Amino acid sequence: MDYRYNCQCSKEKLKKIREFVSEVLHKYNLTEVKINELVLAVDEVCANLIIHSHNCNPQESFEIKINVNKKEGITFYIIDDGKIGFNLNQYKEPSINELIKKQKKGGVGLILVKRIMDDIQFKCSPERNVCRLFKKLKIHPTS
Repeated sequence: MDYRYNCQCSKEKLKKIREFVSEVLHKYNLTEVKINELVLAVDEVCANLIIHSHNCNPQESFEIKINVNKKEGITFYIIDDGKIGFNLNQYKEPSINELIKKQKKGGVGLILVKRIMDDIQFKCSPERNVCRLFKKLKIHPTS
């Protein structure tokens, strides 16, 4: 089953993104903890895309596609035409101790995304960037 959501590149839209992802995931027999983890991962990637690739420009937009495969799991696609493609796989994870020592805000969200998701892929081309987040799960629709 596929679900799609188009969103403007504005931080104010992050709440709607979280609501969309949560609403889709609640259609399946997942725990609240698992739903919250997946919502957090998608929210973090979208926030970075909005802020760093699109400079919070509400004139620009991107698409979130969720594919639910009951045998394999859930795949999230975040698709945009941003000028700068951010590859989470090339992201060097900072030391938590260093972040605490420097009292730096931020930097832990992407660490969480890497720990929550089972597979992360990026494809960047001049036309579009696609971030693919995959979580292996046994999925059963709720009745």
